[in-house]
This record gives sequence, C-alpha cells and structure tokens, in this order.
Amino acid sequence: MHSRTDASAGAWRQLLGGRHLGTATVLAGGVALYATNVYLMTSLLPTAINEIGGAQYYAWTATVFLIASVISSISVTKILGARGPRGAYLIGLGIFALGTMVCAASPSMELLLVGRAIQGSGGGLLAGLGYAVINAALPKHLWTRAAALVSAMWGVGTFVGPAVGGVFAQFDAWRWAFGVLVVAAIAVAALVPHALPAHTAEPTERNSVPVLSLALLSAAALLVSVAGVLPHLTVTAALIIVAVLLLVGFVFADRRSRHGVLPPSTFNSSSLKWMYLTIVVLALASTVETFIPFFGQRLAGMSPVVAGFLGAALALGWTFGEIPSASATTPRIIRRIVVGGPVLVAVGLALMAAFLTEQAGAAATTAWVVGLVVAGAGIGIAWPHLAVGVMTAVTEPGEGARAAAAVNTVQLIANAFGAALAGVLVNIGAPSTLRSAQLLLITFAAVACIGVVIAARAFPAPGEKVQP
Repeated sequence: MHSRTDASAGAWRQLLGGRHLGTATVLAGGVALYATNVYLMTSLLPTAINEIGGAQYYAWTATVFLIASVISSISVTKILGARGPRGAYLIGLGIFALGTMVCAASPSMELLLVGRAIQGSGGGLLAGLGYAVINAALPKHLWTRAAALVSAMWGVGTFVGPAVGGVFAQFDAWRWAFGVLVVAAIAVAALVPHALPAHTAEPTERNSVPVLSLALLSAAALLVSVAGVLPHLTVTAALIIVAVLLLVGFVFADRRSRHGVLPPSTFNSSSLKWMYLTIVVLALASTVETFIPFFGQRLAGMSPVVAGFLGAALALGWTFGEIPSASATTPRIIRRIVVGGPVLVAVGLALMAAFLTEQAGAAATTAWVVGLVVAGAGIGIAWPHLAVGVMTAVTEPGEGARAAAAVNTVQLIANAFGAALAGVLVNIGAPSTLRSAQLLLITFAAVACIGVVIAARAFPAPGEKVQP
C-alpha cells in the first residue's frame, strides 16, 4: 500500500533522478538564472556605476528589466506553440545570454540599460516557461513537486545572487559576474535538446499577440515601477491610482479578447480567477523583503551583509515551506494548506511588527527572523498547489500552458505593485524608521488576511460551489 501511494504521489527521487533529472534541471535552471540575475544586479550596480557612471539611471536598471519581462512573459504561449518546449527554451536562453553579454561589455549606463532590457526579454520567457512546460515535459503526478522546485529557485537566487555579486564587486570585477551567468545559461542550453520534447503532447494555443491587453499591462507596470522610485508621495500615489485603472482596463480588454493574456476560463465560473488573486496576495506580501535590510541596519545596527541575509529569511522560509507541502495530494489537505498559507503570512509579519523597536537587541532580531521565516513558509506551502491548480482549473483543452505561463505574469505585476506600495508606506512613516516598518508590516499582514478569504474561494471545500 505504501509503495503504490508513493508512486502515485510522485516521489522527489523520481523528479530528481533518472530520466526526469535533466528536465527538472532545465526547468529549475531557467528560473534560477532569472532570479539570480535580479539579486546579482542589485549587489553589482554601485560598483558598476563607479566605473561607467550614470547614477541618475540607477532605478531604471530594474524598471526596464521588469517591463521587458512582463512583455515577454505574455509571449510564452505563442512561442511555445510555434517552437515547442525545446525551441522555446533555446530562444529564451539565447536572448538572456545575449543581454547578459551586452551588460558585461557596456562602456556606459545607457548601453547597460539596453542589455538589461534584452536580459528581461529572455528572463521573462524563462520564468514563464518554467511553469508552462511542466505539463508538457513531466507526468501529472510530478507537477506539484516540479512547481515547488521551480518556485524554490527564487529562494536560491536570493542567496546566490548577492553572494556572487558581492564577491565580484569586492574585487572590482563586476563584468565577470555577468560572465558567470552566460556560462550558466550555455550549460542549461546544452541540456535542453536531451531534456525537453520538441513538441507538446497536447494541443497548445498559437494565439496572436493581444496588443491592447499587452499595452495596458505594460503601461501599468511602467507607471508603478516609476512610482516606486519617486520621492514625492503625492505624485507616487497618483501614478499608482492610474496604474490600477489601467489594470482594470486590462481585465476588461482581456475578457473581450479571443486571445488574451489570461485564459478564457479565468472569466467563467471556474476557480481560476481566485487562484490568480491568491497568487497576487502572496506575491505582493513577499515584497516586504525589499525594505527588511534597511530596517535591520537602521533599527538593529546590522552591517550591510548581515542585514542582507536578514532580508533573505523570507525567501528561506518560502523555499523550505515548499518541500514538505509538495507531498500533499488529498484535496481536503491541499485546501487547508492553501488557505493556511495567507494565515501564516499574516502571523509572521505581525510577529515581526510586534517586536519592532529602536536599537533592537538579539531577542528582538531573533523574533524578526522567526516571523520572516514563518511568513515565507506561508507563501511556500501554498505556491506549488496554486501553480498546479491553475493548470488543472481550465475548462478548455490547450489552455493549460497559457494558464501556467500567466502565473509568472501575474507574479511580476503583483511584485511591481507590492514594491511600489511598500515604498509609499515607508515614505508615509518617514522620518521615523520604526513607524515606517510598523506601517509596512501591519498593512501587508492585513492584505494577507484578505487573502485567506480569497484562497478559500480558490479551493472550495468538497461539495461547495465555486463562488463567482
């Protein structure tokens, strides 16, 4: 009985050993490249600016990367349908490697921004393909574990990115850090022909690009990215409001489009829309880590390195939360896990908020770490089940890859809005760092509480109808 249950659940050793190892490596490797690059750039940028100048464009290195990622993530389904998993991954890796080489060779900040845009285009494809290819390259009983592995790469990137970037920056060799990424991209590309199928087993939509939806979504992402770095609170708030209105317009446009960003099942009676909204809540909550190192330095007197690892505590909890959660297969248990995810996020953030104090000592900072790990675990335990739930909640054949690819798009947009909202809250609390930290953590804990209700609709109890 045990062996049969283990086989149906899809043990980790099935995914990470034998004939599925190469596939798992490619899926995880693509997202790991994207995530590592995000955090590596943060640690390299001050050193790069010392050499090539362009400090006035500091914030735009993240903005152009994000916009390009959003745009390319929308193209995942089209490229996957036209080129198949193998061709789509080689295209994504090739574009990412090209952009990385441009960054490495940049003599000026202007050219570095061009490289970042190219990187974002390739990275957005890789991040979206990491979910979209799961159902084409792996048997269904391994989907949850594969989704957990792919998502865990964000935690890996949180550690590897700053570590690698910091080492190369220390020796004023920031260009060579990009060289490491190029070598890694080539290594993953070498596995692709052997690890991924040339075509999908199930029909995949070959849709035209939804121009209006794409324009509205890109404009919203651009505005909220700019809003997050502006010093004037009134202008920032105005840009965020306009961005929200553009998102509302996107939803209406996408609903009317035959080939929108989101699959048609999102707008019918399925639970898909609630799953996407749960992902929004969790992704938004994860952006508190942006300001955690700042709080650590200001409130606890931590060194930049120690404060950086404090910020990584949330990602650590996310990664470790996914491992045991991915083994759950019973619908009732999965529902409890997904609904419990936002609960843990709220508890973890509230715990840290409760122990915030000026000149925090060892006891308080320990409580901060525990709170961040608990919050991260809440995201981690729910994420793989949401990713797989999205794939299986569609009502039409061929929508699975499109629905899975949209997970990344939804996550990117939520991250952008979350970072901007976090910036607004911190500015409202200024000049008091303590008040800023309290306002940020309590607000995001409240958002997580709303997520509990949304998650319950995403995974209704047995016999319960999906609420529109």
